[in-house]
Amino acid sequence: MIEIPSDLNPDLVPLAWLLGNWAGAGVTDFPGAEKANFGQEVSFTHDGRDFIEYRSYTWILDAEGNKVKPLETESGFWRIDKDRKVEVVMVRDEGVVEVWYGELADKKPQIDLATDAVARTAASGPYTGGKRLYGYVKGDLMWVGEKQTPEVPLRPYMSAQLKKVVTPEEVAEMARNLGDLPDDGIAFFK
Repeated sequence: MIEIPSDLNPDLVPLAWLLGNWAGAGVTDFPGAEKANFGQEVSFTHDGRDFIEYRSYTWILDAEGNKVKPLETESGFWRIDKDRKVEVVMVRDEGVVEVWYGELADKKPQIDLATDAVARTAASGPYTGGKRLYGYVKGDLMWVGEKQTPEVPLRPYMSAQLKKVVTPEEVAEMARNLGDLPDDGIAFFK
């Protein structure tokens, strides 16, 4: 269920499905790097202004699903205009700053983005641009990223499936708002 916070800037309502904390796992595979499974935590938050703040942390997982080492950290700001055009400014720990543009799909929670500008520090690896697709599918946040370098044409390099994380405070709020459920719980499903 998508909830729209009462203090959300009205301009951001089309992006409300992104809000919250998400966690899950995915796969990374790009020439020059070892293919690996990774874990990810993502947060999309707001403070009433006309943007959503974004933070993502990823780490390599071993065969048992344990954290091995950090993979990538990124943060940024998402905006949307009245024509459903989305813009994202993002910075990554490897020394890359990106401006992304795209749009929210018509009648479904899906965003296609492509880089418009890329700036890199001297310490960053080769990178010339990318694409991303985000979607809300059966309650999960799914995404796939593509990237290109001077040596490698645009190709998928990361994808993940993330579940909404519920905090203890959110559980308590849900409990307060349950209303009148049947005592045995079974009648609720009839």
